[in-house]
Amino acid sequence: MKALSIRDLDDAVREKLRIRAAQHGRSMEAEIRDILTAAVAEDTPGNDLFSALTDRFTRLGGVEMNLPARSTSPRAARLPE
Repeated sequence: MKALSIRDLDDAVREKLRIRAAQHGRSMEAEIRDILTAAVAEDTPGNDLFSALTDRFTRLGGVEMNLPARSTSPRAARLPE
């Protein structure tokens, strides 16, 4: 594996990375590695807005919803001819 050095990193950015790493329970190096890996994985299936929102809310515990039972049967939409 290769090493990477980042020069002239703003102190505010470094502090935010330190806090973010602590929130995720890992080192700054591991946090930066995860950020960079996610940034270049754009062509990976599931890397879209829906997946991002699902992942984020899953980590927060999700939402339980009590939906009422359907009172009518589902039907196909009618498209104009």
